Amino acid sequence: MTSHIQTLRALLRDENGVLLPGAADALTARIVEDLGFKAVYLTGAGLTNTHLGLPDLGFMDLSQVAEHVLAIRGVVELPLIVDIDTGFGNAINVAHAVRTLEQAGASAVQLEDQHAPKRCGHFEGKELISAEEMVGKVRAAADARRQDMVIIARTDAIAVEGFEAAIDRAGRYIAAGADMTFVEAPETLDDLRAVPERLAAPQMLNMVLGGKTPIVDAAAAGAMGFGLVLYANAALQAAIQGMQTTLRALKTNGVLDESTVTSFAARQRLVGQAAFDAMEVRYAAGVPTHV
Repeated sequence: MTSHIQTLRALLRDENGVLLPGAADALTARIVEDLGFKAVYLTGAGLTNTHLGLPDLGFMDLSQVAEHVLAIRGVVELPLIVDIDTGFGNAINVAHAVRTLEQAGASAVQLEDQHAPKRCGHFEGKELISAEEMVGKVRAAADARRQDMVIIARTDAIAVEGFEAAIDRAGRYIAAGADMTFVEAPETLDDLRAVPERLAAPQMLNMVLGGKTPIVDAAAAGAMGFGLVLYANAALQAAIQGMQTTLRALKTNGVLDESTVTSFAARQRLVGQAAFDAMEVRYAAGVPTHV
């Protein structure tokens, strides 16, 4: 088994309340790792927002997601959980996606039970596939993996069929082979507490600032029994605010100074410039080599 998958499985086995920041690109993933978080999440919504400038309505295809997985895996060692929305099609497509993304460096994939094109979990108007169809997708994902990648099954049933139906669906997905489930958008603290109590697998909790679920801190979520506490787009929303603030100041004042932004040196440190400078020296023509 690949080491980052082993690390993720150990986290899910041994810890609760693990904060899981979302990253829409490799630079954000490097920041997540640099700050000492234990895992990173490639957010489908954030990837669509940043890469295409479009809303989270299922516009990214498998090749685009795989390209970003490769980029992130190339620069971070952290476990990487990848949002694959509805799996790019039917159960056969899900199996292909799992093998592709596992090879690209994903530690886990998160698959959901919405109709394609999906909608953000905190949007209105969601539609679900049948529980039977989703069970087939989960089974296909579990059967397709070669390196024991973690399979996370998400259900959006609360908004469509109610809380009890969501718990029932999540239980069926666990029986089909999901290692973890993600019951999206519980709307009360009582429902939050009930999710890990009633489901016999690790659980993910999605904290959406401005969304439908009550916000709880990582310690409280861990005490409830949630394994991972996801902030899928907090970094993106903060980056948007920072860009707007900086560019608004530039437009107003006609000039900026370094005190208003991350320094040039800090940016080069984050992208590993020093290592490439050292390589340039080491491999320069005329430099002696040592065996």
